Amino acid sequence: MDRVTVRRGFTLVEALVSIGIVTLLLSLSLSGVESVRESSRGSECGARLRQLAVAAHSYSNAFRDCYPPAVLFEVTPTGVRTVAWDFVQNANGEVSPGPLWSFTDHPYRTQQCPAFTGSSTFGNDPYTGFNYNTTFIGAEGSWPTVGMDGQVLAGWRSARRGLKASQHRRCAETALFGDGGWKGGANKFMRAPSATVEMDLGVVYAGAQAYRHQGCTNVAWLDGHVSGVCQQCKGVHATEAMIDSPLGWPANGFLSDDDSAYDPR
Repeated sequence: MDRVTVRRGFTLVEALVSIGIVTLLLSLSLSGVESVRESSRGSECGARLRQLAVAAHSYSNAFRDCYPPAVLFEVTPTGVRTVAWDFVQNANGEVSPGPLWSFTDHPYRTQQCPAFTGSSTFGNDPYTGFNYNTTFIGAEGSWPTVGMDGQVLAGWRSARRGLKASQHRRCAETALFGDGGWKGGANKFMRAPSATVEMDLGVVYAGAQAYRHQGCTNVAWLDGHVSGVCQQCKGVHATEAMIDSPLGWPANGFLSDDDSAYDPR
């Protein structure tokens, strides 16, 4: 009598275990791919920040020791023109690259953080993700007003000036550009946490850094080198309200609790 071979299929438990193992392997594989992608985006972000630092130094050499303005408001025949460090917006809303344009090879690409996909929260600005040391380095203008003599105060005439290069002493420890972030998205203007310059905690806490690169933030320092910072600081004036909004802790934070990472003197 011939022997009959019986082929036994998977039991339900074995099938479930097999599916679970395959799912786990796929999950680990996708996680590894995403980690590599994030690492690549972080590296590209650092490279772009380094280009911005080089451009800022070139600007300083060309304009007698002064770094690019963070933001100025100029009066034109058609209205107010906004000149930010990375873009210019005319009164009609039309946008073009800002003061650093002449010193970068690819302004649209250089001034965009590849790891940030949100929208701008400043004007019609198409360049998002990076911010610039506005407290101590870049000049900051106020909205045009009329002076006692009847003359319009705008642009450089109404600007709080940044520190000149000749005043910089701690270049390797002073942030120049970085990944900007607050609860509402990205920000363009890096603020030091003491608020002794702006005198406005709301403005200061909306000018922090985004720790978007696997818990770290990229910084281009005043001496030109770029490095990651992985410790978020809440700032010397931290309150529960400020930490929640506008800061958006812990996704965003300061580079130091005091001004030591921002003031080059």
